[in-house]
Amino acid sequence: MRLFFFQMHSGWRYLIILAGFLVIAYGLYGALTNRPMDKRMQLLGSTLAILMHIQILIGIAMIFAGRFDPKAGLHVIIMIFAAGTAQIPVSVMRRRPEEARTYGPYAVFGALTMALIFAGITSLGRPFVG
Repeated sequence: MRLFFFQMHSGWRYLIILAGFLVIAYGLYGALTNRPMDKRMQLLGSTLAILMHIQILIGIAMIFAGRFDPKAGLHVIIMIFAAGTAQIPVSVMRRRPEEARTYGPYAVFGALTMALIFAGITSLGRPFVG
């Protein structure tokens, strides 16, 4: 069971990385072309945040399955911040009036989330992808 959660946790990151790059790319595209905000950006941002939250749950399952390595403490802290960072634009934009919503925060916080994910993965001594 421990190996299952480890493999699931390791494999799930590729969905997160894909979602993160899609959020950044679509956020930049929308910001640079001055497009009106659309549901697709909100969906991409929410998808990244949800994938991050699921990843945290898988990580918690790994801990309860006995797979926790004390050297992973920094990884856990960084990834909690990454999940919070992914959630910020989703929560903030949802509360703004329709005409005040923009792509910029999604691109900025998407990039910050990906930087934190990179730092969290490499803090374990593992490659970002591979």
